[in-house]
Amino acid sequence: MGDLMWVKVLLIVGVLIILNSQAQSFPTNLESSISNYNSISKHNLNIFELGDYKVTNSPINVRKRRYSAPEPLIIVSPIQEGFYPVLLFLHGTLTSNEAYSELFYHIASHGYIVVAPQLFSKFNFPSQQAEIDMAATVANWIPSNLNKVLQDRISQTVQANFKKLAVSGHSRGGKSAFALALNYTKTTKLTTHISALIGLDPVAGKSKNQRFEPYILTYEPNSFDISIPVTIIGTGLGNITRLFIPCAPNEVSHQQFYDESKKASHFIVLEYGHMEMLNDRFFDLSWIMCKTGDGPRSVMRRTVGGIMVGFLDAYFRGDGEEYFELLDHPSLAPTSLFVEKKGYSGFVSNF
Repeated sequence: MGDLMWVKVLLIVGVLIILNSQAQSFPTNLESSISNYNSISKHNLNIFELGDYKVTNSPINVRKRRYSAPEPLIIVSPIQEGFYPVLLFLHGTLTSNEAYSELFYHIASHGYIVVAPQLFSKFNFPSQQAEIDMAATVANWIPSNLNKVLQDRISQTVQANFKKLAVSGHSRGGKSAFALALNYTKTTKLTTHISALIGLDPVAGKSKNQRFEPYILTYEPNSFDISIPVTIIGTGLGNITRLFIPCAPNEVSHQQFYDESKKASHFIVLEYGHMEMLNDRFFDLSWIMCKTGDGPRSVMRRTVGGIMVGFLDAYFRGDGEEYFELLDHPSLAPTSLFVEKKGYSGFVSNF
């Protein structure tokens, strides 16, 4: 390697060290929440541990057009006899559906079937409107075809409960999940009923003035016309600049999605960044671009997976004890957590 190349490498390393050592400037809404965090926890919540259900040894891969699948899919499911709710998960920018597989295993081990399409790649990058329509085709595919896949690849005794279908997504996929719930489809009519919505650090653009179409954020409080249960999980470090712009900038990320939801819970994992719920082995340019915390990513996955499981248990199984206990006592989480909620007065089940 030439001298000039070494100089460039050292400069890049130096810049990263400086950026990582900069003081963390949380937005105003987090300042009091950090001081309110405490460690008075007397017991662990089961939602943050692996569940009791045995799960497929590896994700089930379904090629495009196999079983009439409109896009390539992976499916993570319990393998023992049961009638399980379904989570449709939309991946984020510069990631693959397989990069979230350890998070999916946590969720599936609590008795849920996760269906995750691969909607685009670095070499095939559709508009977000096209992505939303692609997600709608996958949602429409689930009631007619998912059980056939489960019967062929697992057992005839493993079945999906299509009346309990949640949609979730991370980053750009988080915005697409909201857009799907808000019926922002264009070329594909959504014919499947969505019963719950989870936004995982959703991002609507580079800034308030550089949002991606369709523009679902209105900047009017409680403006989303969504009647189903909603929870939003954000990251405390997602809004911090590392190289160019933050990966989850203020004014277009989780806080705005919460503000515009009428009834929702909002969790912020304070000490972790935008990409840290992905598998440890996943690495690409986004790891350099996105601010990261000092803790192990396994703790982030346990925290995110536990919140998602608690939420789904509350609204799909009528078992909200741990979810509402977490809302009241965020110190029960594996890492520092800020929590707020609106529109809920105790446990209300839609089923």
